[in-house]
Amino acid sequence: QVQLVESGGGLVQAGGSLTLSCAASRRTSSRYTMGWFRQAPGKEREFVARITWNGGRTYYADSVKGRCTISRDNAKSTVYLQMNSLKPEDTAVYYCAAAHLFGATIEYEYPYWGQGTQVTVSS
Repeated sequence: QVQLVESGGGLVQAGGSLTLSCAASRRTSSRYTMGWFRQAPGKEREFVARITWNGGRTYYADSVKGRCTISRDNAKSTVYLQMNSLKPEDTAVYYCAAAHLFGATIEYEYPYWGQGTQVTVSS
């Protein structure tokens, strides 16, 4: 079992940047794939990015590719999502999640979830 707590959300103007953090209750070096998902108002939750336990493989949704970078610091049990060139359509609640499956990218593959952090991008 692992508990996840996101932070770093907020209000930012279009074109700005934010870095989200996800602190895990146990060492993320426990071979969890870590992912970020988001849910905009009235929409289903969608995949944003994920990173394998050793940081060797990252994968991004097309909608954020080139604008977001996922990284992890296993010593600090923390995963980050750096978001640049933010757009109003990036407005959503962002969730951190952990999966046992190496390279997981689908929501149901992630059994552990944080409570989410709100990101609002104004135009």
